[in-house]
Amino acid sequence: MTAVSLALMTAASALQGVVRVPGDKSLSHRALMFGAVAHGQTVIMNLLDSDDIQSTMRAMQALGVVIETDVDRVIVQGAGWTSFHQPNMPLEMGNSGTTTRLLFGLLACQPFPLIFTGDTSLSRRPMQRVLQPLQQMGLKQVGRATTLPVTLAPNRELKGIIYTLPVASAQVKSALILAALQAKTPTKIIEPLASRDHTENLLAHFGVSIIKTGVSLQIEPGQQLIGQRVNIPGDFSSAAFWLTAGILVPGSVITLPRVGVNPTRIGFARALIRMGASIEFFVDEGESDAISGELIATLRATPTPLRAITVEAAEVPSMIDELPLLVLVATQAQGETVIRGAAELRHKETDRITDVAVQLNQLGAKIDILPDGFRIHGGTPLSVAEAVCLDSRGDHRLGMMLMIAALVTQAPQGIRLRGAEAITVSYPNFMADLAQLQR
Repeated sequence: MTAVSLALMTAASALQGVVRVPGDKSLSHRALMFGAVAHGQTVIMNLLDSDDIQSTMRAMQALGVVIETDVDRVIVQGAGWTSFHQPNMPLEMGNSGTTTRLLFGLLACQPFPLIFTGDTSLSRRPMQRVLQPLQQMGLKQVGRATTLPVTLAPNRELKGIIYTLPVASAQVKSALILAALQAKTPTKIIEPLASRDHTENLLAHFGVSIIKTGVSLQIEPGQQLIGQRVNIPGDFSSAAFWLTAGILVPGSVITLPRVGVNPTRIGFARALIRMGASIEFFVDEGESDAISGELIATLRATPTPLRAITVEAAEVPSMIDELPLLVLVATQAQGETVIRGAAELRHKETDRITDVAVQLNQLGAKIDILPDGFRIHGGTPLSVAEAVCLDSRGDHRLGMMLMIAALVTQAPQGIRLRGAEAITVSYPNFMADLAQLQR
């Protein structure tokens, strides 16, 4: 693993500038997959170029999908639901849980066997939560593996079901929707809480109708996708790192143009504003090539005094990936912040509840670990007297959060980060963008 030495950031080291964050990761995965099963050509602008998206692209190509890459666009030649061919080797998922879970649904009705493999980290992550309802729909699995590698047996028929998700999960919901479109009968999916709706929005852009009533979705089978032009907005989860830096580093002004601000996705920003953060939204009206239902805005963050809040379970789905950053912000807010209902964090690339607390506590934070969240004792200056080496644990979001934490930590001997290469999973240009803001 590599180790990156992080420069000491002081109160005088204001961050100034404009950052164009990379394309939304969730939408990039889905655009490639939906383009593959659509009829006709799909042209994708601003596709995220990261390790996870490369895993999805390679899987599509291994299944026989023709994908052309140009300087500023990716072209997918779609041929409908029956366009896939049997790959001559296992489908390698890398570190991408999204690729894996969505492809289980997309490929649940293929007339040939499929083997899914992944890296060491992904191979520890549980898959039963998506495999079990797909099996109710007719997916056939060889053996009973609940972690990768997983082998799907040939299958020619799926049936619709009524299924209540035990935990709100956009990935599981999306896998079921993709399987439902290939089923013989309708499917109804009920969520305990509303999760991200990127799949529903993007499918609508491709011509698919899903009936939504409250937290339930009704999917009629037999609908065909039509190839589209897709211009992917900037990833809010990537923008969240710069929002955090902008409100924590004194004297900063950070502007983030063309960021996707889907209401099911920006719980982190809402939480920051409740804490007193200065975050401005300038909604881009009439954005060309925008995806139906996906709002786009320019964001601006500047420092202000912060106060503690309480985050309950109902808020968690809209900020699940940003919770490590919220914990960092809470260390600098006055009062005690409590986050509950976030047990899902234990099943990400790492146990993000334990690892976030352990790593930040090394910098002087005072964070108590709860079974389903955190208790953060705020107003605690981050400071280390001796050299310290933090560890990303192979988790891209943990690694980037720790880099932002270093910006507000007094560390005369500097801070080092082990496993910084994990950042390329979702944000390959993170270090370059940070350097630009420090000029």
